[in-house]
Amino acid sequence: MSQTIFLTTVRSIKGKACARILIDSLRAFGGALCDAPVWVFEANAQNAPCADLAGNGVRVIPLNVPEGVRDYIFGDKVYACAQAEAIAPPDTQSLVWIDPICVVVSPPVLFDLGAAFDAAVRPVHVRNVGLRTTDPLDEFWKTIYATIGVNDIASTVESFVDEQRLRAYFNSHAFAINPKRNLMRRWFMLFEQLVGNQKFQTRACADERHQVFLFQAIWSALIATSLDPERIHILPPTYNYPYNLHARVPAERRAHALNDLICFTYEERSIHPNEMTDIEIREPLKAWLAAHQEAK
Repeated sequence: MSQTIFLTTVRSIKGKACARILIDSLRAFGGALCDAPVWVFEANAQNAPCADLAGNGVRVIPLNVPEGVRDYIFGDKVYACAQAEAIAPPDTQSLVWIDPICVVVSPPVLFDLGAAFDAAVRPVHVRNVGLRTTDPLDEFWKTIYATIGVNDIASTVESFVDEQRLRAYFNSHAFAINPKRNLMRRWFMLFEQLVGNQKFQTRACADERHQVFLFQAIWSALIATSLDPERIHILPPTYNYPYNLHARVPAERRAHALNDLICFTYEERSIHPNEMTDIEIREPLKAWLAAHQEAK
């Protein structure tokens, strides 16, 4: 397989515990990618030092987020991706961002882009700030598109849980990108620009919900406008499955067994198998999760 590097960030003690489980899950269930390098970006060295995560293919990288976006939600995530792109070895074909609140349970081979794709993404789980295809542009999305240099976009997705047809809006729990496209450094540049745009921040992006998802909206628009649609791999629902929203997933789309997934996100839900009573968990995954019960 081509060179694939996994990326995540740690900003708290709880996040560090989650990152450890994420890394262990990749090593245990990653198949051909189980030994792939993992870069942990240390966003809060004073309160959550990560030196003890290093080793066994894990590299810890201090993250000094620029002051203008340091306190903005998910600014460290965007900056970590940009930094990873800047330092990735020349033979890297896939940088795989994966949030620490995710667990790998089967080989995530589609994150290895190879020569066929430049990105691998999932549609968002729910609409939140997404714009329906039948709706006119609001000021939030209009400003994002204008900053990128387009008036509107034609590509669409269907949100997985609430099944709404939206202008391209991608989930950001885990995705793969070809660093040679230089999209992640541009992502940070655009993010920094819009965070510093006071008119935008006090009007279209004044509420918490739009601020939380600004990074994801920019990323979605950038992918949709920068890449050939044929070079964007829309991943199957087994990737980034929203276990945190499991009860809301339509019955025909709901996972029956955790083992049938590739990776899932759990956010604030417990991943102790004794508490995951709404989904089947077969061995050896059940015993593995029980041994890693500190992620709650």
